[in-house]
Amino acid sequence: MINVKILSLGAPERYAVRRMVVVAQNEFQQQYPSLAIQIREVDDSSEIGKYESVLVLPTLVINEKVVCSGYFPSKEAVLAWLQEAIE
Repeated sequence: MINVKILSLGAPERYAVRRMVVVAQNEFQQQYPSLAIQIREVDDSSEIGKYESVLVLPTLVINEKVVCSGYFPSKEAVLAWLQEAIE
């Protein structure tokens, strides 16, 4: 299972990142249909604060590793991070 967290205090930012993650997830699961990917949105500042390297939002965390912060990732980038997560 791959755990994805989208960290942001603002709903529009989380929504934009989630849309890109879902698009990548759908494409990724065509290649790995039995792989479960859990996506969770986090808007609690105390939980966001647990990630030391998070200074700018939105932030994307995959399997507890911060993969991007402060920008909206491309589908290709998300696919690469998902691939990295299963290796």
